[in-house]
Amino acid sequence: MKFYYTYVLRCADGTLYVGFTHDLKARLRGHKEGKVPTTRIRLPVELVYYEACRSETAAIAREKQLKTGFGRAYLKRRLS
Repeated sequence: MKFYYTYVLRCADGTLYVGFTHDLKARLRGHKEGKVPTTRIRLPVELVYYEACRSETAAIAREKQLKTGFGRAYLKRRLS
């Protein structure tokens, strides 16, 4: 079974970046090497949270949920 991941990075400027991928290790490596434009200017980044999902659709839905006000509050509680 193939898994997809919703993940959260803490950037050097203190912000959180939320994304999804099917290969978490490769995606994290891309972020850390500055190959992802969105986080390139906020290096270094640190993986602080991730969830495995059974489908790409579920991972995208969870990513969208974590980007809402409720999701940001959830992450703040979870990461403190």
